[in-house]
Amino acid sequence: MSSNTDTVDLTGVSALRRVVDFCELTKPRIVLMVLVTAFVGFYVGSEKIPDYLRLLQMLLGTALAAGGTLALNQFLERDTDAMMERTRHRPLPDGRVQPREAMWFGTAITVAGLAYLALAVNIASAWVTALITLSYLFFYTPLKRRSSLCMLVGAVPGALPPVIGWVAARGEFQVDAWVLFAIMFLWQVPHTLAIARLYREDFAKAGIQFLPVIEPDGSSTNRQIISHCAALLAVSLLPTLLGIAGGIYFLVAFVLGLGFLASGISLAMESTLTGARRLLFASLIYLPVLLLVMALDRVPL
Repeated sequence: MSSNTDTVDLTGVSALRRVVDFCELTKPRIVLMVLVTAFVGFYVGSEKIPDYLRLLQMLLGTALAAGGTLALNQFLERDTDAMMERTRHRPLPDGRVQPREAMWFGTAITVAGLAYLALAVNIASAWVTALITLSYLFFYTPLKRRSSLCMLVGAVPGALPPVIGWVAARGEFQVDAWVLFAIMFLWQVPHTLAIARLYREDFAKAGIQFLPVIEPDGSSTNRQIISHCAALLAVSLLPTLLGIAGGIYFLVAFVLGLGFLASGISLAMESTLTGARRLLFASLIYLPVLLLVMALDRVPL
C-alpha cells in the first residue's frame, strides 16, 4: 500500500514538474509585461465605458500567442542558451523538455492565440499579433548573432503589444496607437542596453552581437542610451498633446523622462556595472508608472 502511494506521489510530482517546465518556456514575466501594455492600449483607446468582455478576450488570445512565441524562441535559441550562465538552466538546455516537445507546444498555443483573436476579437488584432510572432522569431532571433542592429529590430515586436490593445478596442489603426508604439520602442533601447552591459561577458560567450559586446569601450552604447532617452522624454508627452491623456500624465511623464535621461547620462559619465544597474532599475520603474498614470488620467475618445 505504501509503495503504491509513493508511486502515485512521485507521478504527481513529476507531472507538476512538467507543467512548471512548460510554463517556464512561455517566460511568464515577459508575457505579463506584454499583457500590461496591451491592456493600456485597449483601455486608453476605448470609449467612455470599455468593453470588458472584449478586453478579457484580447488578453487571453494575446497571452496564448505571446507565450507560444516565447516558447518557440527558446526552441530556436536552445544551443545559445546552453552557453550562457544566466540561461543554461532553462528547460531546454537543461534537458527537462525535449526540443520537439517545445516546438509543438509553442506552435500549438501560438496558433490557438492567433485564431482566438481573429474569431473572438477582430482580424486587426490577430494581424498585429502575427506580425509580432513573425518578426520576433524570423528577424530578431537569427539577427542576434549577426549584427548589433538586432536590438532595434527586436524593439519592433516588443513595442507592438499596445497596438494590439488599441485595434482590439477601436477596430482600426490611428496615429494615437503609433504614439504608444513609439514610447515602447524608445524605452526598450536603453532598457536592453543596460541588460547587455550587465551580462556582456555572458552574451559574448554565445556570440550575441549587442553593442556592449562588439564595442566594449561603451561609446556607441552611451550615445544610443542618451539619444533614445531624450527622444523618449519628448515623445512621452504626446499623449496629452493628442488628447489621449490629461495634464497629470504630462507632468508625471516629464518628471519620469528627466529621471530616466539622468540615469542614462550618469552611466555615460561613469561606465560601471553600478551605473548599468541603476539605469535598468530606472527603466523598470519608468514604464509601469508611466502606463499606470496614462490609464488613470486617460481622456475617453
